Amino acid sequence: MTQTAALNKLVIIGVGLIGGSFAQALRSAGLAKHIVGVGRSQKNMQYAIELGVIDEIASDIASALHHADLVFLAMPVGQTKCIMEKIAPHLHANTIVTDAGSTKQDVIAAARHYLSMQSRHHFVPGHPIAGAEQSGVQAAQPDLYLNKHVILTPLPETSSDAIERVCQLWQVCGARVSLMPANEHDQVLAATSHLPHILAFTLMNHLSNTSQPENMLRFAGSGFRDFTRIASSSPEMWRDICLANRATLLKQIDMYQDELKVLQVILSTNDAEALEENFSRARSLRDEWLKNSI
Repeated sequence: MTQTAALNKLVIIGVGLIGGSFAQALRSAGLAKHIVGVGRSQKNMQYAIELGVIDEIASDIASALHHADLVFLAMPVGQTKCIMEKIAPHLHANTIVTDAGSTKQDVIAAARHYLSMQSRHHFVPGHPIAGAEQSGVQAAQPDLYLNKHVILTPLPETSSDAIERVCQLWQVCGARVSLMPANEHDQVLAATSHLPHILAFTLMNHLSNTSQPENMLRFAGSGFRDFTRIASSSPEMWRDICLANRATLLKQIDMYQDELKVLQVILSTNDAEALEENFSRARSLRDEWLKNSI
């Protein structure tokens, strides 16, 4: 990989787990000389200063973006339109903008609506497939993206230089970068991320509606803990993600319900052979996936 030039000024909008970890990784690599943070919570921003994640809390958007080399949008996707509208008038001609949103078609639609053609030329939509159930800057870690996938979904008008720059920065963070059409990204993530989160939240709510939820949870084992771990994720963030990708997600829910109906029929007919075959097929698929992902 060619030598990656340092950013004189990196702006993080949304200094939480994702934005904070990006800042820490680039700082550790010596590629971010000055990091400016923009956020809603003064308490969280003060944490970011104390932890050394950022160097400065922006007083306003205009001053934050002044001579910025790169702006990283890491706030919940539900804020994308508002933030795009706010930053649009203050972006310099060569400032690169990228994001970490878990949905991409809605982000691109917002960019097309609010950003000028010049700014879209330097806009590289992205999504790091990494995270943790804990949120906030105190959960940030410089190695969060090590060996994790990052998907970039550039616009047709996005410059190759901007794409290459963002690719290099993610690779410095230790990530494996892929390019993908935005609609394909949203379909893949609906099945592999958004649906599993909905299932984890729903299972917890299902148990809470039983006659003795405390007793049930008292005897829940490690498998239950592993399956529901992601139900500890930010409700605000996942509200926004699910609504932003709701059409594709609704299709995945319908397909999942069809799978449950198949199992329901197998159980109701006491078909042991079909049940074992169903489970064996699932295990084989997972084992193959694990083998190929190492």
